[in-house]
Amino acid sequence: MQRGRPSRSKIRENITEILYFLKDGYGYDIYKAYLAIFPKVTLRSIYYHLKKGVELEEFKIKKIAPEQGSYSWGASVERTYYSLGPNAKPIGDIKVKNFVDKNHKEK
Repeated sequence: MQRGRPSRSKIRENITEILYFLKDGYGYDIYKAYLAIFPKVTLRSIYYHLKKGVELEEFKIKKIAPEQGSYSWGASVERTYYSLGPNAKPIGDIKVKNFVDKNHKEK
């Protein structure tokens, strides 16, 4: 048995399922979908697992795009969009598919 923490994570597996059906998404969008489908986690945990997933090549950074808006800290934000990487192994969870079909129409 290997020492240390296991490299797999239930949260990262759930994020993989969300990205499988969304195709790509930014952190907060993934967080909102996660809360609607799975048990409650913190936003910080989602960002941690996105970063860890990029390191493990389960996710990849698709693009980093500045977006304009009215935020408490200013007029723009830089969003990092993630998609599935080569090491991702989605299983096609039906709960996630139903949520995405219902709430995320093609833009």
